[in-house]
Amino acid sequence: MADRDLTDRLIVFPARPDLARAIEDWRAWLATERRASAHTVDAYARDLAAFLAFLSDHLSAEPAVSDLAKLAAADIRSYLADRANRGLARSSTARAMSTLRGFFKFLDRRGIAHNPALKAVRTPKLSHAVPKALKEDDALEAIRAAGELHEVPWIAARDQALLLLLYGCGLRIGEALSLSCGQSPRRDSLRVMGKGRKERIVPVLPIVRDAIAKYRDLCPFVADADAALFVGARGQALNPGVVQRQVRTLRAQLGLAETTTPHALRHSFATHLLGKGGDLRTIQDLLGHASLSTTQRYTEVDAARLAKVYRAAHPRAKLTPKLSSSTDTRS
Repeated sequence: MADRDLTDRLIVFPARPDLARAIEDWRAWLATERRASAHTVDAYARDLAAFLAFLSDHLSAEPAVSDLAKLAAADIRSYLADRANRGLARSSTARAMSTLRGFFKFLDRRGIAHNPALKAVRTPKLSHAVPKALKEDDALEAIRAAGELHEVPWIAARDQALLLLLYGCGLRIGEALSLSCGQSPRRDSLRVMGKGRKERIVPVLPIVRDAIAKYRDLCPFVADADAALFVGARGQALNPGVVQRQVRTLRAQLGLAETTTPHALRHSFATHLLGKGGDLRTIQDLLGHASLSTTQRYTEVDAARLAKVYRAAHPRAKLTPKLSSSTDTRS
């Protein structure tokens, strides 16, 4: 609970008392009725706090509920322009706008404030990103090398087990690090709590299960059922930043692409399954995607791979077509 309180203190909302109360009601609604995770609630809260900080400068005073009700589309566009001038990524701005739309919708439904200005402002278009997967050999080499990266045996075993879990089960890094010792896979499946607190069952390969068991046998810290499965050097729950730093080190040592991240192992899990004949619906369930359209991005990865293989292998693909000198009169 202390960590929760500390997180709350770090988020400062420049707001008048009536708006501050509305924000607390909104955060409570996200956590209880929407069942959003603490991490998600904090992410939304930081987006809203950043908007209110901009608004305080824009209006030369901390905003109240009445100020939000009077905002014009031009005010929202000024906020977008400010983010662009500060070089913030479009993806970040798109998420911030989604947060604002959700907050204003909450205010409207509760009868606190009504303002249609956001409907007149378009969210910046995002480039169509295709998941960046590793080649099968690169993924396996990264996992092998992770077991040799650290001089402390139990930490080396931890890193290898964690990367195997991400690649072998397609977990998000947050899902893997939220597992407790009591949830350590001892059979052929694992229950995972995903986004929106949605549970799913994923199969666990023996090699993944054995790697986790080896890590726990070597780990010097007591494995209480409620304790974190993956821990840091001092026995506390492992920080995602440590994992990201380890993968950056592997990336440099092995000469892997800049897109090689812990999340790329999840992309690799889905891409390689699809390439081996896995069907989209099954992969959707394994990844915990709410929408099939999200999973369908991986078909583009596989199609791009097939096109690359075709261009490299087909003899006619290397020829430059010559235009006919005669005019084709067929319709």
